[in-house]
Amino acid sequence: MSFHEVQRLLHLMNVEMDQEYAFQLFQTADTSESGTLEGEEFVQFYKALTKRTEVHEVFENFSADGQKLTLLEFVDFLREEQKEGERASDLALELIDRYEPSDSGKLRHVLSMDGFLSYLCSKDGDIFNPTCLPIYQDMTQPLNHYYINSSHNTYLVGDQLCGQSSVEGYIRALKRGCRCVEVDIWDGPSGEPIVYHGHTLTSRIPFKDVVATVAQYAFQTSDYPVILSLENHCSWEQQQVIANHLTEILGEQLLSTTLDGLLPTQLPSPEELRRKILVKGKKLRTLEEDLEEEEEEEELESELEGGQEADSELEAQLESEPQELSPRSKDKKKEKVVMRPLFCPPICCEVMIQAPISKPESLLFPKQRSKPILCPSLSALVVYLKSVSFHSFAHSKEHYRFYETSSFSESKARSLIKEAGNEFVQHNAWQLSRVYPSGLRTDSSNYNPQELWNAGCQMVAMNVQTAGLEMDIYDGLFRQNGGCGYVLKPDFLRDAQSSFHPERPISPFKAQTLLIQVISGQQLPKEDTSKERSIVDPLVRVEIFGVRPDTARQETSYVENNGFNPYWGQTLSFRVLVPELALLRFVVKDYNWKSRNDFIGQYTVPWTCMQQGYRHIHLLSKDGISLHPASIFVNISIREGLEGDES
Repeated sequence: MSFHEVQRLLHLMNVEMDQEYAFQLFQTADTSESGTLEGEEFVQFYKALTKRTEVHEVFENFSADGQKLTLLEFVDFLREEQKEGERASDLALELIDRYEPSDSGKLRHVLSMDGFLSYLCSKDGDIFNPTCLPIYQDMTQPLNHYYINSSHNTYLVGDQLCGQSSVEGYIRALKRGCRCVEVDIWDGPSGEPIVYHGHTLTSRIPFKDVVATVAQYAFQTSDYPVILSLENHCSWEQQQVIANHLTEILGEQLLSTTLDGLLPTQLPSPEELRRKILVKGKKLRTLEEDLEEEEEEEELESELEGGQEADSELEAQLESEPQELSPRSKDKKKEKVVMRPLFCPPICCEVMIQAPISKPESLLFPKQRSKPILCPSLSALVVYLKSVSFHSFAHSKEHYRFYETSSFSESKARSLIKEAGNEFVQHNAWQLSRVYPSGLRTDSSNYNPQELWNAGCQMVAMNVQTAGLEMDIYDGLFRQNGGCGYVLKPDFLRDAQSSFHPERPISPFKAQTLLIQVISGQQLPKEDTSKERSIVDPLVRVEIFGVRPDTARQETSYVENNGFNPYWGQTLSFRVLVPELALLRFVVKDYNWKSRNDFIGQYTVPWTCMQQGYRHIHLLSKDGISLHPASIFVNISIREGLEGDES
């Protein structure tokens, strides 16, 4: 192979490197000085090309002969550097069997340099702990104990004003693990409800198509429950159509009554709700009243069935029974009122109409009211997720039930966290909260979900169609636990008596110090091809997101003109008060003195899923797509307490 052919091969291998450096390696390998590489010469060129000097140094620190790691030497490495603890001995045998390329090495239980590098580049050597990749959390706790992967205006695949509405939005959201999707429903032509962003120029899609799409894709990524968050703006007649579509299209998937037909004392768990679709929306009555009516209907049906088998005298008695109610039943029938909420935009207060049940016409046509009243058949489909207006935490505690949920704009939620952070934490320990982006985000931009998670808010709804920092954080949290869309909150956010305040975190939370040695990078791609030079000048920025005192970022210096194997060897230090809430984002940038540094790739990992020791971080694009083989090599260690503490 000539040097020109070698260059073409490197390009096909997605290897971008300085031409002078590549030519230097080529000449060194060309021992015959023929101007081409043949046979063993090409093998030597490839080995020189892929040699990882920094990995060799780590290998030689534990290898007595510099050629291999014996079983005991590898166990020492796993215990001392990788912090594998008591399981190091068993793990060493597993890893040798998995990554040692030679059969003789496997038989002798030794690990060659090639096997060692293969291990470090694998999932076992990844920064993300492989034990956190499958479903590993307790899935039997109430729904309100989990962060829930949630989407805002899911039907939009563009901006909020003129963007396209499409069922593709639901397909993408559900496939990426969203478990709460939003549906804005309005009256449509020919009696068929439509979905779009009301009072805007966004396009419109039939509601029944949305339901059919959800039915098809709801459980392709995760078996855990999907929540349909309905924003209902329809007339009585089209609400009936909505209820019919939900019932007929979703069938057994739709949860239309409590799991056991009994009044619950807490929300059911994701495990109990496997492969069920729940409706979140307004409801005419309480769950208690619904269940009481169902019980009365069942009793009446039972009595009527018995009457069909009895003689005519008994039938006559049954027919006259409605006129022979007991005094208690008469009073109950007479005094019973139905709370009929009128629909308004989400930011408005909820309006209630009370009407005697004996005058249904006053419910259908209330005087001086122009907004539609909720249809009972649609109301009945809301079981565990009744939407209610938020007034204050004291009001919620006194008047609301555990199955009632409130929605907050991002600004309102932030304000509550600052004013009453601990009350918000306690509120979210017994009731679900949904937070949605500001209406001013017409470009479908996002807010940082971390500060809402710090207060225990479960459904932090995002514009998932818009990539960027905020979605990197979001995807980072939900990458764990099988990507099932549910992540168990820390125990101090599940305690209704919790003393935790997200703005002022104090003990008993154990502070820790994080040391990150950023060692090297491998095959970093070029994002901005318009830049003067074709090779990147990479630097690494490490960002921590968590409670306010923990939020920080640091970066390395840049390495000039080397995207193939840049070396930094710099150590960054962070102090973290509440590691249970922290996420780390590693960002690789291309230094550009003319403007902001250009993005190359990133990876975000929850603190609780991070492995210590020598680890590779495999980079993702802006859209969350793997940039393989691009990665960075780091050494991570965590120390109890803060640096400088006597402890």
